[in-house]
Amino acid sequence: MKLRKLPFLCAIFCTAAFLEAMPALGAKNIGTLSFYFENDCFARTDRYYTNGVKVSWISPDLTAYRQSGKLPAWSLPLIRRLPFINKSGLQHNIGLCMGQNMYTPREISRQDLIENDRPYAGWGYVGVGFHSKNERRLDSIEIQIGMVGPASFAEQTQKFVHKLGGWQQPNGWDNQIKNEPGLVFVYERKWRFFRAGAFEGLGFDAISHLGGALGNVYTFANTGIEARLGWRIPSDFGASLIRPAGDASAPVSAKDPRLSGNQGFSINLFGSIDARAVGRNIFLDGNTFRESHSVDKKYFVADLAAGVSLIIHRFKISFARVMRTKEFKGQEDSQSFGSITLSLSW
Repeated sequence: MKLRKLPFLCAIFCTAAFLEAMPALGAKNIGTLSFYFENDCFARTDRYYTNGVKVSWISPDLTAYRQSGKLPAWSLPLIRRLPFINKSGLQHNIGLCMGQNMYTPREISRQDLIENDRPYAGWGYVGVGFHSKNERRLDSIEIQIGMVGPASFAEQTQKFVHKLGGWQQPNGWDNQIKNEPGLVFVYERKWRFFRAGAFEGLGFDAISHLGGALGNVYTFANTGIEARLGWRIPSDFGASLIRPAGDASAPVSAKDPRLSGNQGFSINLFGSIDARAVGRNIFLDGNTFRESHSVDKKYFVADLAAGVSLIIHRFKISFARVMRTKEFKGQEDSQSFGSITLSLSW
């Protein structure tokens, strides 16, 4: 079997798992579909983490996984062994995602290998996640599987978009990281540790998170916080960027503006920080078992974001401007990019 077929087989598996995981009788029949788009064009640059797209789906609420009777029988023993997500008395959801990230050096007009700059690299992936939550906390376990290298089709995507836009063609993709299957296990817990104000008026809340990832693509530990100030702040867990186990836009309770019929409206400003201690980043370290271009990564990286989020009826749209600290030694400056998330709950 060719390695480039692996993501498509995984997508079929994840879709089948979701269709089996329909909500149990009496569960709240609200699912959330989200589209994420991140690009450094918002900062008028074209380098480093230059583009990311992701589509995710969070299922309606389920009973406890072991009680739903809807998951494939072979998966239940595995799910029972997963920590944090099987506690009774909480809402449970299954999530699916599919996405692509791309990375380039600073000077994309050059054809030669730029040894002191980050490698060209792409990551195409699918993921399945398990979520357990109430109004104060959200536990998420996600498994991502996909391909790094030419099989991610990042080269074709960037060249096609640049041709349509009449922009500089990237000429160095022949030097990209080689094909490698990727597997990542991710856990993250979010806490809403402070809330002030009514759900129906002006309010403020603060949400912290702590987690980590293990795999040949990413290995890291992360922590951070998000604060929101605004009118009718929703009962979800914020406006996350594209990151493993980062989905947080699904409503938690009937107090959420998206579940209040024709009166649904909310607007808030938010600021966040996510700090990571990085053990492995294949997009900087290069291939795991083959020789490829690499640079010396920095072991501590942070994302600082500020933005606005708006809810109208069942739609939620968020925009953030993000500053990412330097990721590798010799990087000339930090990076800035924009992030847009559009969610629909129904």
